[in-house]
Amino acid sequence: MEKLALVTGSTSGIGLGVARSLAEAGYRVVLNGFGTPDAIDSVLSEIGSLSSSEPIYIGTDLTNVFSIEKAISELLSSEGPVSVLVNNAGMQYTAPVDEFPVEKWDQIIALNLSAAFHTTRLCLPAMKEQRFGRIVNIASVHGLVASINKPAYVAAKHGLVGLTKATALETAELNITCNAICPGWTHTSLIQTQIEQRASDLNISEEEGGRALLSEKQPSQQFVTTDQLGELVRFLCTDVASQITGASLPVDGGWTAQ
Repeated sequence: MEKLALVTGSTSGIGLGVARSLAEAGYRVVLNGFGTPDAIDSVLSEIGSLSSSEPIYIGTDLTNVFSIEKAISELLSSEGPVSVLVNNAGMQYTAPVDEFPVEKWDQIIALNLSAAFHTTRLCLPAMKEQRFGRIVNIASVHGLVASINKPAYVAAKHGLVGLTKATALETAELNITCNAICPGWTHTSLIQTQIEQRASDLNISEEEGGRALLSEKQPSQQFVTTDQLGELVRFLCTDVASQITGASLPVDGGWTAQ
């Protein structure tokens, strides 16, 4: 029986890169995320072409605990235990602390932190029963250091690193690992928007805008790729990585080494 891998926020960006790697590794991938029906069909087709098994899509709103509980319950009942859980779904909003909209704070904490708690607590019992599980939380360099105007995101990602450590300690003897990956600037549509904004603000080309963004934080002067992050997740799911647990792994071109 093929092992099931649930990747949240996997219809684009980092999550899609992770889904590709896990499909190539032989997992049956459960996709989750937003998009038009055509876009989701395209992603399902792509992931299906990489694996011998047909992927599953759940369009659950991860800011709603009742929706999460319903979706995970139905998934476990119909497909069996989730062997690999990758908590990747997230959002961003920028504003100073004293101007930060309360509804945006609540939304970011719900999606970037609480959703990972709920999926973890709901998938863990079956992982414990089968004595195997790999939980990977996609945090951020902002789970290790802060930046201005990102209070909710930084708080959520720091919380996700803490949740990772607590989960790892509780499952250390059960062949279940829990780790956090902490990417720096990664070339996704979210970052592309920031590049375009930077280029517009400075009246420079997009290429120069990207370099300007990198030069502020990332010593390698190169963006992390979604494929690199996908391959790291894939490695953490192997037996070779069974003694890596509770770790926060920066993939940031030297950002947090400064």
